[in-house]
Amino acid sequence: MHSRLLSCAILAIAIAPVAHAQSEDEPDMPGMAHMAGHMYMTSLRTEQPGDRAKAGAIVAAAKQAMRPYEDYHAALADGFRIFLPNVPQPLYHFTNMANGLAAHKHFDPLNPTSLLYRKTADGGYKLVGVMYTDRVDANEDEINQRIPLSIARWHQHTNFCKAPPDQKAAYFGPNARFGLLGSIHTRDECEAAGGIFHPHIFGWMVHVYPNETDPAKIWSTDDHDGHDNMTHDAMPGMKMD
Repeated sequence: MHSRLLSCAILAIAIAPVAHAQSEDEPDMPGMAHMAGHMYMTSLRTEQPGDRAKAGAIVAAAKQAMRPYEDYHAALADGFRIFLPNVPQPLYHFTNMANGLAAHKHFDPLNPTSLLYRKTADGGYKLVGVMYTDRVDANEDEINQRIPLSIARWHQHTNFCKAPPDQKAAYFGPNARFGLLGSIHTRDECEAAGGIFHPHIFGWMVHVYPNETDPAKIWSTDDHDGHDNMTHDAMPGMKMD
């Protein structure tokens, strides 16, 4: 387990120095729609009896889980940590390592792995949702038991090529080669470029926006409807192959 956490930490360190150099004037980093070749999303299954009620109960639990953390200072005090706080992002993930580790074994909708915040004009954060997770090797039937796949589309980040130390700038920009925005998608391409290939990084993830009234937006995966999802989601406690 410690080696998994160390791998996550190494990855975050590898990305962070370049990401922090991004100017405040530059646009937000792309969301999931811009990660072709680096994203696997579950297909929607045929709805089964009880799916909608189960999903509704999770939405209610997510609202309850969010209630103590409307003030982001409370989240920080309870052990949630901001990933790349100095990088402009559509959503900021406040992640709780203990919750992420617990989610490997047990799904508790009252203890999400991450709280999702938007930056406000005064420099604070507005809470808009939560993220639930599962281990990377969980099969789709298992995650369907957590949140029905007829309602929610879970996703994984895939085909990650970690850049050589002297090429960290190639994680970003229109000609990015490495990472979740890069043009490299295969082990052979990655090794030829001197990188380290990871078939998956972290585990299964799903966002929930329980305060939305449109069901499609509660379980949104589309960065064109106001809910931009993952950029570089170095989530502590999540397994990396």
